[in-house]
Amino acid sequence: MKTGMIGLGAMGLGMARRVASAGYLTAVYNRTASKAQDLAEELKVTACLQPEDLAALVDLVLICVSADEDVLEMITAISKSIKPGSIVVDMSTVSSDTAKKAATMLAEKQVAFLDAPVSGGVEGAKNGSLSMMVGGDADVLEQARPVLASMTTRITHMGATGSGQATKAVNQIIVAGINQAVTEALAFAQAHSLPMDKVIDVISAGAAGNWFLQHRGLTMTNGTFTPGFKVALHHKDLKICQAMADQVKVPIPLSVGQQPNRCAE
Repeated sequence: MKTGMIGLGAMGLGMARRVASAGYLTAVYNRTASKAQDLAEELKVTACLQPEDLAALVDLVLICVSADEDVLEMITAISKSIKPGSIVVDMSTVSSDTAKKAATMLAEKQVAFLDAPVSGGVEGAKNGSLSMMVGGDADVLEQARPVLASMTTRITHMGATGSGQATKAVNQIIVAGINQAVTEALAFAQAHSLPMDKVIDVISAGAAGNWFLQHRGLTMTNGTFTPGFKVALHHKDLKICQAMADQVKVPIPLSVGQQPNRCAE
């Protein structure tokens, strides 16, 4: 299955390399053309100047961009040239409503759509160890599964279109709470002059152990903030969670109270 990747940011870059290593990647597109060109030369694939050029070359289009409007912009563009029978898998984090809009737009072109956001961070994208939550037709997922498996260690079909994004919203609510608790707890530990490396090691082995503490604890306490997943994007995700919660009248006070925090970067 010839595959194209749209979006080569912190997550997309690692995912594209994993798809290429499995032998599926044919073409890449990024708004910053030089980034696509550099990766294309590295992976020996085609760099496309427009998303519609990419769509015309492949059977499966993967999308990983930042925001709802970006997803719909890409869907509009690829709709001009995508072949009937193709599959589009959006791995961005957007609202369920946006996923449903994208699916409707592509259905008019006889193209299948899956909303398939991921969790696992930049490390997961690089190492092919992401967890993917998928909304859409189960049979379509099975067609795309070999390609998606190159980036993941777990792929779970959640239900109809939009359910993948709803599940990712659950993930982002949990992550926000954990991040806030970890940064608060580490500040408390530091104020008590505890050996931070030992604190992180022993806590990680117990009931309070979590991904954020294990992967970000030491770097935060050492004052190292290597760019990864941007805090601004998580804040954007929480605004999506807030809107989705309002639709079903479920209070999410912890998430609504979250503000961008450099410690979570």
